[in-house]
Amino acid sequence: MVTSNQIKKEIIMDKFLKRVIWLFIIGPAVYLTIVWNSIPETIAMHFNLKGEPDRYGNKNELITMTIILTAVNIAVYLLLPQVYRIDPKRYAAENKSRLHRIAFAASVFIAAVLCLLIYTSVHENIKTSGRFITVGLGLLFAVIGNYMHNIKPNYFAGIRLPWTLSNDENWKKTHLLGGKLMFGGGLFIAVISLFTSFLLSMIILFVIFTLVLLITCIYSYSLYKRLKVPD
Repeated sequence: MVTSNQIKKEIIMDKFLKRVIWLFIIGPAVYLTIVWNSIPETIAMHFNLKGEPDRYGNKNELITMTIILTAVNIAVYLLLPQVYRIDPKRYAAENKSRLHRIAFAASVFIAAVLCLLIYTSVHENIKTSGRFITVGLGLLFAVIGNYMHNIKPNYFAGIRLPWTLSNDENWKKTHLLGGKLMFGGGLFIAVISLFTSFLLSMIILFVIFTLVLLITCIYSYSLYKRLKVPD
């Protein structure tokens, strides 16, 4: 049962996150401004899975990329917590705070990736930067998993299967399992990425993501059969 003190703490935390997030969102633009004179005129703009550059461009493309990704970041942060407003599920409004935390984590991840791309342009070391991108993906995966078990039934976020959307108990149990798998899998990806190549860590990320998806879907369907949920 949620106490009044817990609610107050969550409100204080949400207010803090709403203020500090803008430091992360504008951070890449500030970083780009600081290192601009250190960036060579021609830089690598795209890399293959081995971390080798396969397309080069003018450094002015970094400005366009920073503007676009910052705009996407702002959109993700502002829109994701508001999707509950158009969700017909009766518990949708209870997801606002949880969606805000997930949006915060996603925005921090996008900002960090953009900073890494700028850093790579200065130091030309995508192999090291790519490793940290997969570490960030693993941590983001873990954060989402941490909030997954608390997400109430809705049509926009979570494991939206016919069986979870039609039965609250199925939704709750499926998200409890899925959240644990995502949290553990995300931490594993973050740790293993520190010791493996970018290519191998991406393969591990894909395998774990696929396993989590398959296990939760199979589990949800088995619950549906056991609960005999009508079509």
